[in-house]
Amino acid sequence: MSGVTIILIVIIGLPVLAGLIGVLLYNKLVALKNQVEAAWSQIDVQLRRRSDLIPNLVEVVKDYMSYEQETLTRVVEARNQAVAAREQSREATIAAEGVLTQALGRLFALSENYPELRSNQNVASLQEELSTTENKIAFARQHYNDSAMGLNTAVETFPSNLIASRFGFTKSVYFEVPEEAREPVKVDLR
Repeated sequence: MSGVTIILIVIIGLPVLAGLIGVLLYNKLVALKNQVEAAWSQIDVQLRRRSDLIPNLVEVVKDYMSYEQETLTRVVEARNQAVAAREQSREATIAAEGVLTQALGRLFALSENYPELRSNQNVASLQEELSTTENKIAFARQHYNDSAMGLNTAVETFPSNLIASRFGFTKSVYFEVPEEAREPVKVDLR
């Protein structure tokens, strides 16, 4: 092979190789973005299920918990805010769902003070459904956060960050529990 042929192969080969690498990185970013979107959709399904169960639970327990109307009102308000937040952004949804989780925790803690409520089959069934849904939300949240981490890593690391910035790929937010929801539920048993 002559020197001219080698130079031509290098001159033609390098841009082709760079273009191929760019296409592969772009496709990887698209796949990661789609994985994050699919994972968020699974969270959304479970959050909607939880939101649908809450009015039934509140309706059943309100007759038993006549002294706890403030707690029931907080649960309903938190549920309504969580439903409304889904129309805004992921960040708003995550924050509102944290408040709802805290309100539900308080409701469940208070319900332990009502023996007739604990023995009610409807309440037990609804609590079991909510507990199962909470477990599904936790699993979906873990999958979403793993997917978001993959996308975020690709958006921030070289050389995929060059493609990401050029084509508008951005980091995804994590579904984290808000700081106030990490506090243990405070129940006044007076």
